[in-house]
This record gives sequence, structure tokens and C-alpha cells, in this order.
Amino acid sequence: MRIWSIHPSHLDTKGLVAVWREGLLAHHVLSGKTKGYINHPQLIRFRQHASPIEAITSYLHSIVDEAEKRDFKFDRQKLQALKKVEKIALTRGQLEYETKHLKEKLQTRDPQKFILLESQSLFPAHPLFELIEGPIASWEKIKIKQEK
Repeated sequence: MRIWSIHPSHLDTKGLVAVWREGLLAHHVLSGKTKGYINHPQLIRFRQHASPIEAITSYLHSIVDEAEKRDFKFDRQKLQALKKVEKIALTRGQLEYETKHLKEKLQTRDPQKFILLESQSLFPAHPLFELIEGPIASWEKIKIKQEK
């Protein structure tokens, strides 16, 4: 499961479809409708939110917004009505890590999108998140080599 902190406009088609599916799964997990994934580290920041269900719902509405811009048919009916929620803190280190991680995926999955985005050192954050200074999140499972 990867619940990207990056703005959905920077995701390739596979990434956008995957984050929609995984976000819906996250919503089910946070709603207590599944037995699996309940301890998944990607859900920690949502569980820590004052309103976890509203936070993941807000996250998913932004995914649908991006899908609609691309003429994809994601079913917004699967979501509750959008409510204003408090933003979740996102550290610069986490966003830098995810930027590098996504670029690595784009190199093989969508080389054209990679070429368009490769010069950006830091992708913008998903609208649910507020950027603050700090390292990679403690819940992150690091999968790419970090530069020293």
C-alpha cells in the first residue's frame, strides 16, 4: 500500500489508479470493515488525525479531482461528502523521499512523464498535507538509496 504524499497531478496513470484502489482500501481499514492491513504503517498518520475517516475521505476526493481532469471514471459515489478537515503535517524529508521514490518508478513505468518531472527536486504535496521541516517519517519503509 502506498498512500502518496505527493500531489496527484504528478502521479502517472498506474500510480493514480493504484492510489485510488489503495486509498479505498485504507478507508475500509480505518472504518473497521477489514481484518487485513490494520497495522499498515501508511495508515499511522491518518489514525493520528482527529477525524481519520474524514481525512482519508478528503484525501480520496483530491484523487478523484485529478482523475476527472484526465477523463478517468473514478466513482466519487463511493465516498462520503467532502468535509473540511485539518491538514496533516508532512515533513520535507518524507516528501523528498517520496519524490525520489516516484521518479525511480517513473523511469521504468512512464519514461515520458519522468522526463517532464526529472528536473523537479521536490514535488508539491497532496492538498491534505502541510509541509513542515523534518526527516523521513518514522513509519516509512525505505526502499531506495538515500544520498548522503
